[in-house]
Amino acid sequence: MLVESRSRGHHSCCSVVHTETVEDYLKAIFELATRSGGATTSTLAGRLGVAAPTVSAMLKRLVPDDLVTRQGVHRVALTEHGMGHALAIVRRHRLIEEFLVKALDVPWEDVHAEAEVLEHAISDRLLERIDAFLGHPTHDPHGDPIPSSDGAHVERWTTPLSQAAPGETFRVERVRDRDREALRYLGELGVRPGVVLDVVEQAPFGGPLWVTIGGRRHAMGSELTEIVFGMPA
Repeated sequence: MLVESRSRGHHSCCSVVHTETVEDYLKAIFELATRSGGATTSTLAGRLGVAAPTVSAMLKRLVPDDLVTRQGVHRVALTEHGMGHALAIVRRHRLIEEFLVKALDVPWEDVHAEAEVLEHAISDRLLERIDAFLGHPTHDPHGDPIPSSDGAHVERWTTPLSQAAPGETFRVERVRDRDREALRYLGELGVRPGVVLDVVEQAPFGGPLWVTIGGRRHAMGSELTEIVFGMPA
């Protein structure tokens, strides 16, 4: 893990100041690379809610510090240096989510938005106290793995529930966290990381997937089964 200088936002290894915007870009590139197979100027613009020329201007600031590299005209990737900074931000975000759920009982559908704000505000010292208070958790409430303090990390997405076959027993490992209403509904159904459900049948012609959870039968449409990931139990 890269060491920060004592002044928050300044890193001895970079000339660019790590503002909230810079951190958001690094984290967004990491998420697009690990969830969608890669980042482009257009997907970054969509993720961050800005225009493509704004993305291009920011990338011109990040390239000289070896934080990102351009791959062709539109594609962009983190360098090893940039990945170190990105993992530090991801660790901060996911630990905050876990803290909000475990210590403050914030509903799991609300913690992503709260962590988006708090990840830029708390100190490294406070973050490590939170980590110790929680007992050094390995995953956040949505099943996302938390990078370790030394920077070691494996980001893995398994099989979406939409690909599970009728008759399978499916163990939920991760749930994508960007759709608040979907998370709320899944929570009401009892679909969370660690839960085992039985896949009963796939309705024809694009109909729902029927599953049983705790003995109760539920229909789940594709908008839900595409954001739930796991493995056969």
